[in-house]
Amino acid sequence: MSRLVVLGSVNVDATSYVDEFPAPGETIHSHDYRVSLGGKGSNQAIAAHLSGADVTFVARLGDDPAAEVARAAFARFALPADGIATVSGTPTGVAQITVAATGENTIVVTAGANASVGPEVVAAEAQRIEAADVVLTQGELPVATIDALARACNAAATRFVLNLAPPVGVSAHAMAVADPLVVNVHEARAVAIGASLTDDAEVDAWRDAAASVVLGGLARSVVVTLGARGAVAADAAGAWAVPAPEVDPVDTTGAGDAATGTLAAMLAEGRTLSDAVRAAVAAGAIAVGSRGTVDSYAGRAEVLALADRMDHR
Repeated sequence: MSRLVVLGSVNVDATSYVDEFPAPGETIHSHDYRVSLGGKGSNQAIAAHLSGADVTFVARLGDDPAAEVARAAFARFALPADGIATVSGTPTGVAQITVAATGENTIVVTAGANASVGPEVVAAEAQRIEAADVVLTQGELPVATIDALARACNAAATRFVLNLAPPVGVSAHAMAVADPLVVNVHEARAVAIGASLTDDAEVDAWRDAAASVVLGGLARSVVVTLGARGAVAADAAGAWAVPAPEVDPVDTTGAGDAATGTLAAMLAEGRTLSDAVRAAVAAGAIAVGSRGTVDSYAGRAEVLALADRMDHR
């Protein structure tokens, strides 16, 4: 099995479902409410695990009841938990999510125990990092930790995948060794990729923006996700677009994490970036078709079957 280390965040999602988002100062009623596992790190680790990777998830939980929600979810998905430790006197990370009838969402994250994943954790995981085929992290960890992980991966010649979500101010070195850097259009603009482009700019324009990242040495490769329009990507060999299949969106929460985790899993098993992006787009498309985060994720066979149909349409 391919070896993937995910160093990332764990949140417990408190999700309210509404017809429309409230205006500032407005109070509205939701028509449903759920508490479930979230956090970009745990979402991506589970997506990668479902895609067939041998995942080591390195994370921190608090010592509160929310931690038990997370541990129960890890057990349900049979995700190994030996890299997950408890931080005493600290709450588990929390995400407060509102989902509108359109499927779009707003998210407010409280870091909690995720803030305890410092550079010393990277140092302690040196052997796992060196043995991994791919290491994946996200912007929900402290910047110093992301920078330390990038240096460790570069020193060990381990492929480093950086999902800069949210787009925090990591070092130029961390960006430069990302292979790929994974961002959506909002995150891309925040790091000066396609800064003049709108969300609905032509796909070719976003593809060219991705190409400029590699040509300019900002990252070794890049993937920009475009929601319902799929994704664009670029590496040293060129730039291309991957259209998404048509789906009726129910809940977009966690769809990007499904895509990123699947992408990392495919890269870890030695697939090309082009093949990995196609599988990632398929995983994201499936995820938006039902409510929730990890419970909307598909297994390897379903994802690859859809990716194959996308390739032959």
